[in-house]
Amino acid sequence: MPFSLTLACLWAVSGCLVSLGPQRFHWPAAWGLIAVGIPIVGYVTLQLGPWWGIGVMAAGASILRWPVFYFGRWIRRVFGPQA
Repeated sequence: MPFSLTLACLWAVSGCLVSLGPQRFHWPAAWGLIAVGIPIVGYVTLQLGPWWGIGVMAAGASILRWPVFYFGRWIRRVFGPQA
């Protein structure tokens, strides 16, 4: 298994372990996972190609679904139709 995919799997396991902890640690851990996950997605894309990068990014978005949900809500509020 390529090293980049191993890192991505370890990132996913750490994200699942964080979710088992107390709820007050979820958002700080989510910011840490985002900060570490973005370079990992780039490394996977560099080493294995864009399809693997898209797959790892989708897996990361499924683990961090609430930050993605709130980001989408913010995008719609800022760039949505102006009434």
